[in-house]
Amino acid sequence: MNSQMINASAFRYSSIFFNSEFEDILKGIIACYYSIISSGTELPNNENDIRDIMLSKELYLKNSTFKEAYPPLSNYHFDKETSENKGRADIRILHVKPYKDDDAYYVIECKRLDGGNTLNRKYITNGIKRFTTKKKYPFYNNTAGMIGFVVANIDIHQNSTVELALTQTEIVSNFEYSYFSEHRISGASNIIYHLMFNFSNNIIS
Repeated sequence: MNSQMINASAFRYSSIFFNSEFEDILKGIIACYYSIISSGTELPNNENDIRDIMLSKELYLKNSTFKEAYPPLSNYHFDKETSENKGRADIRILHVKPYKDDDAYYVIECKRLDGGNTLNRKYITNGIKRFTTKKKYPFYNNTAGMIGFVVANIDIHQNSTVELALTQTEIVSNFEYSYFSEHRISGASNIIYHLMFNFSNNIIS
């Protein structure tokens, strides 16, 4: 076992604010993942292309029929590649029903994972740290999200990372690869939710 691994064992935090609104959005995104898996859709080994399929207007997160089938997705607008403080966030989730304001949105960053140190480090340095130390992406309601596109057949729970402990948390009962990490920034507790989507059998070699 690699010593630099995700620690998915439960440990206690006393001040974490779990965001039920964002968790409801994640439930719909998990439904999108299962739809892609069940359809047998072939996916290129590219995080932007995988994200674009998830945001497909014809099928998934930008499709009104799909969103209405998985409330409350229909209350939100999903964008890609939005400019954020010298960075470009993969997914922006903006309130539309009811509209709040242009600054009231969640950000999700997407990264590939294959169990190797190179992509694991990118998950940290070009993912998590863009919310925390680099502050390129904002937290909204002290909340943000990341999706790991797992592109190789690995043990997700034991996947190695660098200087990170993720705690497993249940968002939907039939999906076991959801986690969170807590980040203290300027005295405030911020949470990043992490979803690991196993697309290894869908990736075009």
